[in-house]
Amino acid sequence: MRKAFVLINTALGSELDVLAELKKIDGVVEAREVYGVYDVVAEVEAETEKALKDIVFAKIRTLKHVRSTLTLTTT
Repeated sequence: MRKAFVLINTALGSELDVLAELKKIDGVVEAREVYGVYDVVAEVEAETEKALKDIVFAKIRTLKHVRSTLTLTTT
């Protein structure tokens, strides 16, 4: 199992919309609003590295109101 934490910057005022969409994505284990440089942190799990990348690149980064992400993978 591969795991990552995705730190997300959203458009101003759209944090709750992004949170709601993240919770619909298979592989997103948890998502929370945070304060500081990033607006949302999502915990993502997948069977393979490729599946993890697909979740981040094809599903999370393409969400409306997501401005940028930083992905931290674990071993």
